[in-house]
Amino acid sequence: MYEHRRHRLLAWPAFLRRAGRHLFWALVILSGAVGAGTVGYHTAGRLEWLDAFLNASMILSGMGPVDRMETATAKLFAACYALFSGLVFIGILGVVVAPWVHRLIHWIHLEER
Repeated sequence: MYEHRRHRLLAWPAFLRRAGRHLFWALVILSGAVGAGTVGYHTAGRLEWLDAFLNASMILSGMGPVDRMETATAKLFAACYALFSGLVFIGILGVVVAPWVHRLIHWIHLEER
């Protein structure tokens, strides 16, 4: 996927396209996670769509829940979604940062030619 350490550093335009693709996929993952959380809070928590979206967004961003869940099903969903959100946050961060870290490490290990 990335160039080998023996290859030259990728040109900026090509690198920025790569970083843009990573950002695109991070947004796709984020949209899917927020969508799943919104549907879950709407069905399990019996919240209106906007309130469900608010709760899913707040949990995914690490801010915490807004509405109190009353039923056992809603509490179970909220707990599972909170655990899922922590992993998604770390995964999205990895997807966005990966090309930049690779470029830095590649630049450090470039052999003088």
